[in-house]
Amino acid sequence: MNTFPLRIGTPDGMMFEGDVQRVVCRTITGDMAILAGHCDMCTAIGMGEAHVVLEDGTVRPAACIGGMLVVMNGTCKLLATTWEWKEDIDADRAAEAKRRAEEMLAKGGLTDREYKIAEAKLHRALVRLSVKG
Repeated sequence: MNTFPLRIGTPDGMMFEGDVQRVVCRTITGDMAILAGHCDMCTAIGMGEAHVVLEDGTVRPAACIGGMLVVMNGTCKLLATTWEWKEDIDADRAAEAKRRAEEMLAKGGLTDREYKIAEAKLHRALVRLSVKG
């Protein structure tokens, strides 16, 4: 299968750089797969499960929390707000974050802003737990 160069970066640094068969992530309009030869494009990334298929066919799952994806001249660059490989996700920490967010939502009396923040924290925890399996 054809490959293409992929760079994944976050504000904390470079998470991946190399040739891949495919990268799949959630955009703000739905899941998207990038393959070799993809047309040039730029899109915002949503919050969800992602994965990279390496040159040898190995699949590396990850949790991706927002950012931008750009394909230009056959190269894909993904700048994520948060990118966590499956092996780096702390399931206990994610479960605790889920519990805290659920408690905040259940207690009620939240302002619109507090509700949106609690809802986002719950979604992030659920994405991490889903990737971790």
